[in-house]
Formats: sequence, C-alpha cells, structure tokens
Amino acid sequence: MDPRLGELSGPARLAGPDEDISAAELGLAARNHGLPLEAMVDDLTPPGLHYVLVHYDIPRVRPGAEWPVTVGGRVRRPLTLDVAELRLRHPATCRVTMECAGNGRARLEPRPISQPWLVEAVGTAEWTGVPLGEVLAEAEVEDAAVEVVFTGADHGIERGVEQDYRRSLPLAEAMRPEVLLAYEMNGLPLPPQHGHPLRLVVPGWYGMAHVKWLRGISVVDTPFTGFQQAAAYRIRRSPDDPGRPVTRMAPRALLVPPGFPDFLSRARVLRPGPVLLEGRAWSGTSPVRAVEVSTDDGRSWTAADLDAAGGHPWAWQSWQARWTATPGSHVLCARATDADGHTQPLEQAWNTGGFCNNAVQRVPVLCVPAAGPDGDPVRDPGHDPG
Repeated sequence: MDPRLGELSGPARLAGPDEDISAAELGLAARNHGLPLEAMVDDLTPPGLHYVLVHYDIPRVRPGAEWPVTVGGRVRRPLTLDVAELRLRHPATCRVTMECAGNGRARLEPRPISQPWLVEAVGTAEWTGVPLGEVLAEAEVEDAAVEVVFTGADHGIERGVEQDYRRSLPLAEAMRPEVLLAYEMNGLPLPPQHGHPLRLVVPGWYGMAHVKWLRGISVVDTPFTGFQQAAAYRIRRSPDDPGRPVTRMAPRALLVPPGFPDFLSRARVLRPGPVLLEGRAWSGTSPVRAVEVSTDDGRSWTAADLDAAGGHPWAWQSWQARWTATPGSHVLCARATDADGHTQPLEQAWNTGGFCNNAVQRVPVLCVPAAGPDGDPVRDPGHDPG
C-alpha cells in the first residue's frame, strides 16, 4: 500500500488547542450532512433531509441489475437471495429514529479529528423490508453461532486499513423481530445514499450498525474482530484503553430552533412574548419518560409536555413547553430521561472518538422588539456599544 495513504488515514488523533477544522474535515462535512433541525416538526424525515454518513464511496448500482445477498457461515442451509425475491415476501415496516454515534463530536474539547458533527446527525424514517430473523431461521443457524456479520459493498481505507465496511450483531440482537433487511424508506425504494438497494436497519442502535448496500450475511461462532468492530466505534478514554463497544443510542432531546436565524452564525432571534418551545426526544434502550426545558442555561428546569410514542417504540417523541420571552439574551436547553432512569448530562464525558455524546443541547437566543420601518439593526439589548 502507498505509505502516503497511511499518513492520510493513520491513527485517529485529536485537534490541537488552536487547531481549526481542516480542509479534510470540511470535505467530510460536504459529503455527509445533518438534519436541518427545523424539519423535526414532522414525524417523518424526508430522505433528502435525513442525516447521511458515507464512510467510503456510494457504490454504483445499475438500474435493474441483480443484487444477490449471500447468507452463510454457521448455518445448515446457505442462501443466496436477490432483492427482487425479497420484495415478494410479506413485508414489515418499522418507524425508526437513527442517530450517528459521533453526533456532537465537534463540540468536544479536545476535538477528535473526524466527521465534525454538531447535533444534527439524526433522522426518523419508516423502513420496509423483510425481518432478518425470518431469513436466519430459513438458513437454520447452528447451535454454535454467537454473532452475525454484515458486509456492505462500500470499500475504502480507514486509518491505513483497506476494507469493506463490515459490522456484526450478537445473534440475539439479530433475531429481534424489528431488525429488518430494508429495501424501502418512507414507502419508496432506498435512495443511493441510504443504501440502495438493500440495507440493515437495527432499531435502537446507533447508525454504524445499520450496514448499507448489504451484500453478505455470515453467521460466526466467535466474536467478530474486524476494524469497524474492534478498532473503530469503541468508547476509549485514552489510546491504550481497550474501551467498550458503541451499541444503543443514549437518551437525547433536541429543540426545534425558535424564531429566525442569523445567516452566518445560525444564532436565533425572536420577539418578546409567548413562545412555543418544541422538539423531539428519543432513547435506544427504553422509551423517553420525561423531557425538561431550561431558559437560563440549565440553572433551573421545568417539565415539558411529552407525547406518547403512538405505537412507534423505536421513533422519537414530540414535546412542547410554553415560555414568555423577555428582551435580552437567553440560553435554551432541553434534556430527556428514559424509562431506565438515564438522563442527559449537562457536560459530556470525553472519549477519544467523540462517540455517544448526548450532552444537553444549548441554543442561544436573542429576544428583541420588532424592527422599525427602516430595518433597524438587531443589537443585544444588554450590550452597550459605547
């Protein structure tokens, strides 16, 4: 391998104290996009607004081409299935909130060098396909099986390692009835960036588990130690820490940005008076049981009204709270608590990969009177320009 590739994709590192986001990170940000948070007002995220993370290239799939998926390893009846054949089976649909494991990474100090997510790496869609457990049952998994490995068609180099994108699930997780081999998103064929023609959907887990452009399923009798499992996507406090694996989504609440934005900074501006604060909340381990909001940067909290899951246990829930805005600067926050008692922290426990960062979102807002007929400049009422 060309040694320059090792330099470009070498061991993950941390940004220096004064190191800005690099051209390489900007390139990642241009390829991968987050959800505009104002789109959270809708229960379902349109495919073009749903967050996207593509590790390597989007594989080219010719229209009408066959797409065989192999099922092998520790099974008694190896299978080769085409997506067209899967579409003839009885379909299942599941509404799922999906979040990137690195969501919030760009706000950590020091910053891990990778995709520079703020908090927008999320989306909710209805995925349609065939339950993976039915396919595994048809293949007759052997008693010695412990995990199922999934191989995507995307191929590249990461930290100097040439690889197909591959991840595994414990067998018990893979057999859950809501885990799908999905071929549709919101009732339409998968878009290219979301894994067309077939992807894995694992409700409750962070996005790295939802392998796209799925080509192979292999049942194994020992834990999988591929790069994306054993090197990447582990929570480590130091480079020599073996860490623990990233699995299910931690609880999180996000605000739909109130008011209107400043173009460059995205800082929010709103008018004095009654304001409806709203947003979404989710957790990958148990339903969200409470959402609280703060208008003073987390010093005090009040309960928000939380909608029930509405028959969609793996999707985000909506919440609302009323606030009377007064002139001046404010910092709005929201935090979720799930049924297992896990609550979002005010500050994030740091790790080398920037994973599972569910620290409370802070939204600065400036409350000002309406502009005059001549379009008076917006100024912070608490700031004395003299």
